[in-house]
Amino acid sequence: MSVKSDERKHQILQALASMLENPRRIKITTAAVAAKAQISESALYRYFPNKSLMFEALIEFIEQTLFVLINKIMEDQDNGIKKIENILSLLLGFAQKNPGMTRILISDAIVNENECLQLRINQLHDRLEATLKQAMRFAVSESKINTELDVASHASLLMCYVIGSWHLFVKSEFRRAPIDNWHQQRDTLLPQAMC
Repeated sequence: MSVKSDERKHQILQALASMLENPRRIKITTAAVAAKAQISESALYRYFPNKSLMFEALIEFIEQTLFVLINKIMEDQDNGIKKIENILSLLLGFAQKNPGMTRILISDAIVNENECLQLRINQLHDRLEATLKQAMRFAVSESKINTELDVASHASLLMCYVIGSWHLFVKSEFRRAPIDNWHQQRDTLLPQAMC
């Protein structure tokens, strides 16, 4: 694919992401995206034959961005509790910096789109939860948290917290930032370190 083609695709995706950041939930149509990207609708169709493919490209961007950063946390951080804390901070911070992407993460923006998009978001949530579980198992193995902790259940709880924070952010029209109460809630949510 040519550089010009990549630039045009990027321009279209930026236009869509920008539209998703509108707290009033404007109707997303290919015509509206083309107008926002300042191209014709027929030109848009050369790059994305349908709207679902645009959303799929944004989901791919979210996955790549999150997992590059999560993998770095998992490799660089030696403390299991810190791995968990950093992953949660990343997920909350990513949402705050990318409100339009958060609408995709909670499926708000894709509710009337191809059901394959919802499946992809479900898989992303499952992968994030599995990563939290892995970090918790690491913390248990290094005796940083109680070995009796139900790792799967606690990872699920943490993922529910993240998704709930994302929902509050979107439903508040991006006024209730996901990271706002994180520092106060962190000690309650994270497994207690062993003495």
